[in-house]
Amino acid sequence: MLAFVLAVTGWWFILWHWAPIYANILSVEFLQPLFAVFKWQGALTFLASKNGIFITSLGTILLAGFLVSLGMEGYAKVQRVCFYLALVGLAVMFVILLFGSRSGFQSAFNQETANLFGAKGDVYSKTLSVAANDNAVPKMTLGWSPFFGASLLLIPFLCFWILWPNWGATLYGEVRGASDFRRVRNGMMWGLWVTIAMAVVFVLLVSKTFGWQFFNAANANYWFPLYGGTAPATIPIWPYPPLLASFFIHNAAFQALMILVFGAWFLGWAGTLFLSSTRVVFAAAFDRILPEWAASISERRHVPWGALALMLGPAIVISAFYAYNSNFVTYTLDATLVIAVTFFGSAIAAMILPWRKKTLYRNSAIARYKIAGIPMISVVAAVTGAFLGWNLFKWMTDSNYAINNTQSLVYLGALYGLAIVVYAIAYVVRRRQGINFRSIHAEIPVE
Repeated sequence: MLAFVLAVTGWWFILWHWAPIYANILSVEFLQPLFAVFKWQGALTFLASKNGIFITSLGTILLAGFLVSLGMEGYAKVQRVCFYLALVGLAVMFVILLFGSRSGFQSAFNQETANLFGAKGDVYSKTLSVAANDNAVPKMTLGWSPFFGASLLLIPFLCFWILWPNWGATLYGEVRGASDFRRVRNGMMWGLWVTIAMAVVFVLLVSKTFGWQFFNAANANYWFPLYGGTAPATIPIWPYPPLLASFFIHNAAFQALMILVFGAWFLGWAGTLFLSSTRVVFAAAFDRILPEWAASISERRHVPWGALALMLGPAIVISAFYAYNSNFVTYTLDATLVIAVTFFGSAIAAMILPWRKKTLYRNSAIARYKIAGIPMISVVAAVTGAFLGWNLFKWMTDSNYAINNTQSLVYLGALYGLAIVVYAIAYVVRRRQGINFRSIHAEIPVE
């Protein structure tokens, strides 16, 4: 039951909450900058409204549902085109940042913010001063070791980011067969480390050209007023890096093209909103926990329509809460927290596997790898579990993180409670039908 509760909450229930999160990404990384370039001020105002947030969420849900309905093969073709197109945009942005200068960007930023938003004066310098006056950018001291001082607080913040590509790494390819664990390992490793490498390059280039203090100040100026800040933002949209880089080229067509090309990242990624969750729902139905109709698929493209329906409806309801209930916004932080909880549970399971399921472990390809006589999977899982456990502790107890909101944690507990209820109902119903969960779930089914 524990495995079901962790998996269903972490890969099904919580992804309902990712709909407004994905919608926010669509808004700040595509719609806002595009509307700004075309000077559609009315559209920008609508995006920031409650109705605008809900409509954007509905559009995101429909887009994700459509991409999943293409089937794995059809969506893979879309992703392939999006991937290479977006890489071209990324390369162009890196080149601009590499050869651009700090003074050149300051001049370009002031000129374009005046052109697009009617800003006056040295907006670059004003962005820095507004953030400093509102204490929106905390000053952390880094001593001789990163394990001492306030800099330690950055680790849970960064972990909140890296959990997303780590979650996505499981979708980089579906590998069948236990003997293919190297392909799974390599796929996740390359996916993660390429992401990290690009992030490091991005940070270095942004620091060089935009200025690290400015980039943080610009982000703070946009987000801080939404969380109680008093100073108004110097520009009305999120400082989207591709848009900022395109300011060097004083041409609306080029700026719009940059945004459109980078929009391919979102299009290629949007389907993951329901892609993994529908597979989990399908698997739960296959394991007799959910009704058979949840595992129904189309004949042509093998689309799990039943599972997709269980995602679309609740996601719309959650999006409405997100748009029209201001307190619900902080609950969506649980969407990332649950990833860590699920990984933490997986780490514990992996750590005890060699002793809990001896036959299964001995017959696996990983059994021959040991560290000082201890199964390597247990050692790695222990390190992973300790790291995730520390982050979970900090998120839930430290006031520096909004995730420790009591109402948010209660809501999170309710989601896990719902998973327990689903399992309990299924257990009773199936037992009356002569099906014993303990027997059919005792071993991994044959592929």
